[in-house]
Amino acid sequence: MADAASEKAEGRFSKRRRRSRRLNPDGTMTLIEHIYEFRRRLGYALLAIVVGGILGFIWFQTKVFGVSLGDLMNGPYCGIDWHRRLGSTGPNDCKLLQTVPFEAFMIQLKVGVAAGAVLLSPVWLYQIWAFIAPGLYSKERKHALTFVAFASVLFAAGAVLAYILIPHALQLLMNFGGDQFVTALTGDKYISFILSLLVIFGVSFELPLFVVMLNRVGVVKYQQLKKWRRGIIFVLFVFAAFATPGSDPFSMIGLAGALTVLFEVSIQIARFHDRKLDKARDAEGWDQLADDEAAPFEYTPSTVDDDAADKPKVKPSTDDIT
Repeated sequence: MADAASEKAEGRFSKRRRRSRRLNPDGTMTLIEHIYEFRRRLGYALLAIVVGGILGFIWFQTKVFGVSLGDLMNGPYCGIDWHRRLGSTGPNDCKLLQTVPFEAFMIQLKVGVAAGAVLLSPVWLYQIWAFIAPGLYSKERKHALTFVAFASVLFAAGAVLAYILIPHALQLLMNFGGDQFVTALTGDKYISFILSLLVIFGVSFELPLFVVMLNRVGVVKYQQLKKWRRGIIFVLFVFAAFATPGSDPFSMIGLAGALTVLFEVSIQIARFHDRKLDKARDAEGWDQLADDEAAPFEYTPSTVDDDAADKPKVKPSTDDIT
């Protein structure tokens, strides 16, 4: 009995050692252990989103540093002239319309989960990173971290721009019809409009990162981007016209203008990158080689030990077959 308990404890300790990035930095595991590790990381990520959703649900009606999540979501609606809001008695009276009994609860839950996922994004992003990092080389890890950092900043910048433009867009849309209409926005449609606009702007702002990534791996060159510039800018304006939910000129022009600026920045980054590569090629003299002349590469083969030191390993096991 004691031996069985000792073996079970030793097995748990061995599993913890294999999961430890300090004791097992190269992630050496069997296929089954990789699947278990994926399940564990996915569980922690989902748990972080659930906890974040609970915090966001509470924050919706609770003021933190003088502002609640509900106030932030209602802010653009409160920017409309109070005379045009249904049932409004003053500038500070801006309440959305609830048409079904549980609509307010579902809205609070939806917004809370979205806000919680953003607030605790470092936790679940770390779980994803912890699973894939052992299979990457050090240089690939550096590029991946840089990519995630810039992607997060660009998404946040796009969401902030959308939040700034939404009050102007609503003001313009609500003014159509003059005094013949009064604004009575239902909570579900209004929140869906706000969230969709935030997501569209945030995702669209990843465009320059995508262009730079394609240039880094050699798929597109600066000369190609320069040649396609006018056509791509036209496509960006067409995309903005169809992507903005309200089809208002403020959102469309704001999104298209921001994407054009970011695209131009990505073109200039590609320009400097290609110029650096051209200088390196000139210094090496590769362009002056004849077609039948061998390139000046290092042809000395590396040893097995040198390759094994850099490559991630997956330990073979009979468990994979069974």
